[in-house]
Amino acid sequence: MRYGPETLRQLRAGDRVRDGAAIDRDISDRAQVCIVGTGAGGASAALALARRGHSVVLLEEGGYHLGDEMGPGPGRATLEHEVEQIGRTSGTAIALRAGRCVGGTTVVGAGTLERPPDHALDAWSVERGLSALGAAVLRPHFDRIQDELAIGDVPDTTYGRNAELLEVGARHSGYSGTRVARAAPGCLGSGVCLEGCPQDAKQAMHVSVVPRALEAGAALYTRARATELLVSQGRAFGVAAEFLDARGRPTGRRLRVVAERVVVACGALLTPALLLRSGLGRGRSHIGRHLRLHPTAHVAARFGSEVRGWAGVPEGFAVRSLESDGISIRSHFPRPDVLAPQIAGFGEVHKEVLGRMARLGSFAATISEESTGTVRAGRRGGRSVRYRLRDSDRRRLLRAIGIASELAFAAGAEEVYPGIRSIPRLSSPDEARALADARVPLRDLRLDGWHPVGTVRMSDDPASGAADATGQIHGLRDLYVADASLFPASTGPNPQLTVMALASWIADRLSAGLGAPL
Repeated sequence: MRYGPETLRQLRAGDRVRDGAAIDRDISDRAQVCIVGTGAGGASAALALARRGHSVVLLEEGGYHLGDEMGPGPGRATLEHEVEQIGRTSGTAIALRAGRCVGGTTVVGAGTLERPPDHALDAWSVERGLSALGAAVLRPHFDRIQDELAIGDVPDTTYGRNAELLEVGARHSGYSGTRVARAAPGCLGSGVCLEGCPQDAKQAMHVSVVPRALEAGAALYTRARATELLVSQGRAFGVAAEFLDARGRPTGRRLRVVAERVVVACGALLTPALLLRSGLGRGRSHIGRHLRLHPTAHVAARFGSEVRGWAGVPEGFAVRSLESDGISIRSHFPRPDVLAPQIAGFGEVHKEVLGRMARLGSFAATISEESTGTVRAGRRGGRSVRYRLRDSDRRRLLRAIGIASELAFAAGAEEVYPGIRSIPRLSSPDEARALADARVPLRDLRLDGWHPVGTVRMSDDPASGAADATGQIHGLRDLYVADASLFPASTGPNPQLTVMALASWIADRLSAGLGAPL
């Protein structure tokens, strides 16, 4: 079921949603469960608990924006850019994207919803001793979410020429692939998914799962930034927060929610920061460690005829043959003004390339890396991220970039722009193949970080993880995590659907220990 614009506006304006910017006094509230974060994990946990009749309070640092407030244009996008340095001397940065709003990063993501392979989930049981988890356990949750959101392959109407070209290149090169799965009834293929869907067609959490949770009885405070988890005698009993104005500045008014259970679902960067800021790192060395973020390079290519890559969904086709090697190649076309700086070069040469934007295609080359990073608490709700890419991952990235470039040539590209400062353009498949062995320093690569995971990883053994198989923090009662920070390892594809299924399963376990629903 897709909610219409009027229904969404009514739910947002209802008495179950309170905007912190409009609250002029300190607030104390109570609930059986307080959930921090409204992205894939927090929203899914809230829905599962509210449907069971439990009282739920959700906290979200950002505002509640609908489609007519999103899309390109000054002051409209809810996208927040974060740039973190890889090491202290490499001179290379990885750009991390996050949506600070109701729905979290699902609002500003491509909308891809893919199931991980069973073996990736079963490996959690083998490698981390998570005997209670596995593909069979999560399968009913995947099935339910797929039915409720009507997840399916990208249709012809919004597939786009950019995706067609990657599919052609893969077929000619002997690689197999599939269309990606999405949930976007009514999608017009306007290509601005990464800035928020103007039509509210993409079923991000703010137009799908959060409304369902509100209808089931959950309450939501927006512009309420969690500052501390309330813990006493080894038990979590609530959350302290501060209200913010529309520009994200503290209003001086505060919120305190007392609850039987607390669920933190702020994502793999902010969840460990909140735990550490609350003084919970002592004796729990795995909090804030083991960060993985799927380093991604962008490969553009000029074709002999128009591609108009912005016409259609940003992601339509994915090469599957290489996923067992930790490499993912997929069609990915951001907005033209976002794509432009990803193409290496400057001056008249760069201008000439951009002057043919309608003929450009764009592919993303992503790796499941061995490198890891750390997250530490920063000031005023922020965090500090440290991450260094290993040389083995640098070589894997170059191989992935080379393959993406080869596929572009196989699809008929006249010239390829691999996003490498010292090698700004390629003229032949032989040059593309040579990238795998090229001596390219890290500082020459322009990278994005997709899908951060692992910073509060699960393990039944407290010596090797921060939380158990139910998401509960080791050594603390009634404090749970329900987001991608729990992942003990990457699952391969976009983790949103896995986060939703895992959070729903955690909510079911959490519910079993609660008192009678209010």
